[in-house]
Amino acid sequence: MALKLGATGLESDVWLTKDGEPVLDHDGLVERWRGFRREPISQYAREKLPGHIPSLAELYDTCGTDFELSLDLKDDATVEAVLRVARAAGGDAIGRLWLCHPRWEAAAEYRKLDADVHLVDSTRFRAIREGAERRAANLADAGIDALNMHHTDWSGGLTTLVHRFGRLAFAWDLQHDHLLRTALRMGMDGVYSDHTDRMMDAINAEVG
Repeated sequence: MALKLGATGLESDVWLTKDGEPVLDHDGLVERWRGFRREPISQYAREKLPGHIPSLAELYDTCGTDFELSLDLKDDATVEAVLRVARAAGGDAIGRLWLCHPRWEAAAEYRKLDADVHLVDSTRFRAIREGAERRAANLADAGIDALNMHHTDWSGGLTTLVHRFGRLAFAWDLQHDHLLRTALRMGMDGVYSDHTDRMMDAINAEVG
């Protein structure tokens, strides 16, 4: 539905099943016994998961590969399985894949696995102990393509700084029109929203 409404990308968290299949789910937990017990996806084989949890392969089978795909990696062991599935999907799946990690040093290691995949430092401004300029320089040196932070962490000056180092600026949790428009006016390269219709209206109004 998001793609039909005009979104150029999708986003999800990715987890690895007991039998090594990357699947897409927000919190990585499976409800059992009518809500009284929740267990990690990693304890289940793919075939034992509820039907509402799709695999990454099923996403590509359903939607194709003609879109950007941002995946939050919840386990470093997931990355090789994600790349395997993306390669098998064909098209430009690898070239349009954005792997997000809360530690940019860990994300930098993924570059050894594939030269074409995009890497994202997904963090909060308060966690950038070395300062924004040093972080942007580190990301550039390490080949990390983008800095992704909550929209409240960004300013126009910070966006400009990140761009000066040739990195992209992403903002998430943009659920309302005024937040989306503000982020776009600051020069955000990517925005994440649960409300695709609002997002596309803001993009069409601000970017055209």
